[in-house]
Amino acid sequence: MSTGSERTAAPPARPTALRTIAGRLSWGLADQAVCSMTNFVVGVYVARSLGLAAFGVFSLVWVTYGVVLGVSRGLATDPLMVRFSGVPTGVWRPAAARSTGTALCVAAVIGAVCLAAGLGIGGRVGHAFACLGAVLPALLLQDAWRFSFFAAGTGRKAFTNDLLGGLALVPAMVVAARVGSVAGFVLAWGAAAAVPAAYGCYQSGIRPRVTEARAWLREQRDLGYRYLVENVGVSGAGQLRAYGLGAIVGVSAVGVVRGSELLLGPFLAVLMGLSLVTVAEAARVLRQAPHRLRVFCLLLGGGQAVAALLWGAALLFVPDRFGEFVLGGVWYAASQLIVPATLGVAGASLGTGAASGLRALAAARRSLRCQLIASTLYVCGGLGGALVGGTVGSAWGVAGATAVSSAVWWLELRSALRAHDHHTIREVRTT
Repeated sequence: MSTGSERTAAPPARPTALRTIAGRLSWGLADQAVCSMTNFVVGVYVARSLGLAAFGVFSLVWVTYGVVLGVSRGLATDPLMVRFSGVPTGVWRPAAARSTGTALCVAAVIGAVCLAAGLGIGGRVGHAFACLGAVLPALLLQDAWRFSFFAAGTGRKAFTNDLLGGLALVPAMVVAARVGSVAGFVLAWGAAAAVPAAYGCYQSGIRPRVTEARAWLREQRDLGYRYLVENVGVSGAGQLRAYGLGAIVGVSAVGVVRGSELLLGPFLAVLMGLSLVTVAEAARVLRQAPHRLRVFCLLLGGGQAVAALLWGAALLFVPDRFGEFVLGGVWYAASQLIVPATLGVAGASLGTGAASGLRALAAARRSLRCQLIASTLYVCGGLGGALVGGTVGSAWGVAGATAVSSAVWWLELRSALRAHDHHTIREVRTT
């Protein structure tokens, strides 16, 4: 029996689920802020240092890197986020080792192709692509560590890693500016990425297992290959639009579009790396409270869309003097695209909420179908608009395409949630 002098120890207060999610999301937002600022600084520095035509060449390299990144994420890190988010450390560590090893294999294979193609093409464009091939291993490994850390729920490590990469980028850009070539900036960009790529190995205590990449691809083939097609559809559509716009209007138009993207950089960076946080969180919501997944996705997409609209509205009041200071001669042409570019980002933001829900549900077939539709609309809108109205027409075409695509994503999420509910009810009845 207990005595009066004994005191029952009160259980320690446990954070609510909402506070826990907010904590993980805050690290995700902090990491995205670092990545957004890094991408913005790189773009602005190159635009001011090289001029519109050379900036257009750098933009082609940037868009091509986006395609390669989509391949790496689809095969290596997207399956990791879906299947190994919130699992015990003993399960996560070998999965992260194989996932990062797969990312390095992707970098080696595609890097060799870029290197050979660039040397064959020659000139300013060829040299830039050859340098991209040389730095792909560092770039893709840095990105793979980000996904791995967020899957483990340790966003702080991803933030530290990417902050270190941003700091390393400062002296690298200074050296590249002295060289004064597109190839020099590409090499500087990759050299800075090598620092967080190596530090990620130290933080995690994991060595990427390149030799187990084949086993990883075999185990994750039901998701990986669908996500590969889906991601390449996203980035490949951007690449087709860039190449087509360069052919229809001129390579300088590619630089103008990239300049407008830089103005909306914080939101584009969040969209590109959204799955770092949201897929993992959506997967947790699905496990713990599946009835809340729809609301989670709606708040996620709607919040980003509203924020994008507010940011675009603020850009309309930026004085030309300040805009020219930031982007140089690119500002005057890029500022004409603020309204359609903002509407395009807002539409894409709304759709990403539904996309995160489909990823969490592992509805790879549905998300693939949505992405193929969205990519087709994006290319048709961007190039069709360019034929009708040049660079500005291309921007409006993309804005219309993203609005329609967002509706497609949400219709598929609604169908997927109904199918999930019916499956759950059948399981309950059979047990």
